[in-house]
Amino acid sequence: MQIGNKNFDLKNEVYIMGILNVTPDSFSDGGTHNSLDTSLRHVEKMISEGADIVDLGGESTRPGYTMISEEEEIERILPAIEAIHQRFDVPISVDTYKGKVGEAALKAGADLINDIWGFKYDPYLAEVTAKYKVPCVLMHNRDNQNYTNLLADINRDLEQSIVIALKAGIAADAIILDPGIGFAKDYNQNMETMNRMESLQALGYPILLGTSRKGFIGQTLDLPVTERVEGTVATTVIGIIKGASIIRVHDIKENKRAAQMTAGIVKGKIWTSSI
Repeated sequence: MQIGNKNFDLKNEVYIMGILNVTPDSFSDGGTHNSLDTSLRHVEKMISEGADIVDLGGESTRPGYTMISEEEEIERILPAIEAIHQRFDVPISVDTYKGKVGEAALKAGADLINDIWGFKYDPYLAEVTAKYKVPCVLMHNRDNQNYTNLLADINRDLEQSIVIALKAGIAADAIILDPGIGFAKDYNQNMETMNRMESLQALGYPILLGTSRKGFIGQTLDLPVTERVEGTVATTVIGIIKGASIIRVHDIKENKRAAQMTAGIVKGKIWTSSI
């Protein structure tokens, strides 16, 4: 899959997506990177530790988040996209579910759309993604936790997102799926989704896993958000074993090393360290 100017072998390799939140209220790093200088320093650090993609978010989607306007979100992310695009040779993903925000981001040089609503909140985002011929991540989400069969329902929900994408004109080989850990799922549902994540492979698309520092890790280990690195690493390893080829995390170095070791075992890969 082509993302930006780089080719990603999502069948045989594992890649790290580094998280950059330019928000004042993100659940784990709110306000830390919401100035341009600190954002760029953080991007440089993530790349040096092995990030293959940078995922930029302008609106917090933590539990109980407050939705902001499209205009405010655009104002937050555009300077960072333009600066990252000018200074670094790294593909830029934009974490948004709003069509106008996605359009502005792609015009500014973004390379990937990462939608927590899988194009169900704003179908215009699918049209924009198709227009600019960029890949997309379709995350599982819904407005309730009422499942008949958890993994089967997740697959059916994702199939609906896939249909929206394909009807909009997005190529099948430009679609990545995300099981949506931490979204529309309680603790047990998150744990079960992790444990049975391999069932998503039946849909036939690459899988992205985003568990970094999330609440179910804190609940399991009884630890605050600042102390969930090891728990996140454990989910990274399990996720790769169960088919994930992109791992979205805050803590790059630790998860990159774990991904390299796991891929070496699972995929028989000999990695060359970029750290």
